[in-house]
Amino acid sequence: MTRKKIDVQQAVMAADLGYAQKIRDLLAEKGILMVNLIGSPGSGKTMLLERTLTGLDLRCAVIEGDVATDRDAQRIRATGTPSVQINTNGGCHLEANWVAGTLEQLPLDELDLIFVENVGNLVCPAEFDIGEDCKVAVSSLPEGSDKPLKYPLLFSEAAAVVLTKIDLKPYVDFDETLYWDDVTRLNPKARRLRLSSLSGEGLEFWIKMLYDWREAKKACRRP
Repeated sequence: MTRKKIDVQQAVMAADLGYAQKIRDLLAEKGILMVNLIGSPGSGKTMLLERTLTGLDLRCAVIEGDVATDRDAQRIRATGTPSVQINTNGGCHLEANWVAGTLEQLPLDELDLIFVENVGNLVCPAEFDIGEDCKVAVSSLPEGSDKPLKYPLLFSEAAAVVLTKIDLKPYVDFDETLYWDDVTRLNPKARRLRLSSLSGEGLEFWIKMLYDWREAKKACRRP
């Protein structure tokens, strides 16, 4: 009997890429932009979304990824925005097949933009394509200035890097020059934003970038 060795991880990832492409095709047909927010637990992703959704004149929905609970989804729904929760029950990232199933619960014909708040993690979510248009790396000032080089894949692939909680700069030892130099070394094309969701500083640049991305996606909408 001939034995064949199968790399299960590669096979699973290959199957998931098929789901990612189906998502990409569906959203291209409908002209919906999908933005994948990736950052550590506590980096400020949910609060950034709360502030964004109340200041963005687009029809939005949010897919929330967490190991457990729907607390972040509840916060999003409180803004009046549709939100669907995916609990991974221990998994460290979202996968495209889960996202594909979740899209069926959203009013796609009434949306301009879908945010995915991925599971809090700087490693695994960066490795998986979920059919998004853009990955956004979110890291907060209290996490330290060494994150880009410690987690290079995310910062290398991100279309934008967002440094949050900049209102804490007087109280935290953070080398911002080192941080942005490392981002530039890894990904010179990434958009660079620094903001505080608490004070609102810098949010206008973030919202302007989202409008720009949405217009670019709409211009490429498939007939």
